[in-house]
Amino acid sequence: MTRGKQKIEAQKRNAERNQKQKGSQLEARAAAFKTSCPICKVQLANPNQLADHYTSKHPKEKPPADST
Repeated sequence: MTRGKQKIEAQKRNAERNQKQKGSQLEARAAAFKTSCPICKVQLANPNQLADHYTSKHPKEKPPADST
């Protein structure tokens, strides 16, 4: 067990380590994924991935026009 000044310093270090990071991963993910499939609601990074997604997952459907 630490006492006195060591204990206070250890508590400060632990508080700094356990502090929440600025921004969240969900916010970063939402910023990165701007396109989504209207059929299955999967989020994609760009229209090229949307076209690939349609050819592999929805072959009978036509991909939507690029309106992003």
